Amino acid sequence: MEICDTYYSKDEFVETASGNKVNRQTVLCGSQNIVLHGKVIVDKGAIIRGDLANVRTGRYCIISKNAVIRPPFKQFSKGVAFFPLHIGDHVYIGENSVISAASIGSYVYIGKNAVIGRRCVIKDCSIIEDGAILPPETTLASFMKFTKEGKIEGGQGTESVPPAMLDLMVDFTKSFYEHFIPSTH
Repeated sequence: MEICDTYYSKDEFVETASGNKVNRQTVLCGSQNIVLHGKVIVDKGAIIRGDLANVRTGRYCIISKNAVIRPPFKQFSKGVAFFPLHIGDHVYIGENSVISAASIGSYVYIGKNAVIGRRCVIKDCSIIEDGAILPPETTLASFMKFTKEGKIEGGQGTESVPPAMLDLMVDFTKSFYEHFIPSTH
């Protein structure tokens, strides 16, 4: 799968020393609690709620337009507690998705308009389809796919998630990053 060049205006993005590219029109609440580990793209309109708890991403994560990344919470008799959210390496989060997971492994693809319920655990090499709604406290095992219809597919002998998912996500995220280039005018 060849990725076309995506051009952006240098004025619209802040590029950090570690290669992160963050749009100026993102909302980073509690930025002291947000750690982007390098070569991460955060696109226009995305919201990362570091004011609630720590949010950490690995390398080569793509957070698309208008995605909301919010640490999970748990209701207690004395109030609410928020927990850190950790996202692994080479993760793609589609446009308009809402993430409130406890952790997302590496090499995970989350489609557009997906909703990941609070305290979900998504293991490595998983796929969440466009428009899928993952119920709270769900654990999605490695090499599984969660469909828009709410089914978990995968396992031995099925073709839901390709065996080369790790390599595909590394290639996809690195290629996306390399083709995300500043416009010349």
